[in-house]
Amino acid sequence: MKRKSNSTSRKSSTFVDKKGYKRVKGSKKLVHRWVAEKKLGRELKPGEVVHHKNRNKQDNSFNNLHVFSSQKAHSEAHRKDAKKYGSKYSYTGK
Repeated sequence: MKRKSNSTSRKSSTFVDKKGYKRVKGSKKLVHRWVAEKKLGRELKPGEVVHHKNRNKQDNSFNNLHVFSSQKAHSEAHRKDAKKYGSKYSYTGK
C-alpha cells in the first residue's frame, strides 16, 4: 500500500485572518509573531511589534521579519519609507 505524502495528507495548521495575516489554528496566534519569537529565542516583550520588511503579510521567513521595540518605532519606520518611496509602498510594498 502506498502512503500519501505529508504535504497532501496533513491539514494546514494555519489560516489567513480578515486582515491578511496567517494565524495558528486553535491558539489564533499570529504566525509572524511566533516566528519572530523562534528567531529571537524568547517570547516577545509587551509592546514589541513584528514588521514584515517586504510588506507581504504572508511572508513569515526569518529574514523578512524585524522586531521593533514599540509601535512608535514601527510607525516611524513607515513614515520614513513613505517620505522616501511614497505612502503606498510604505504600507503595501507596491
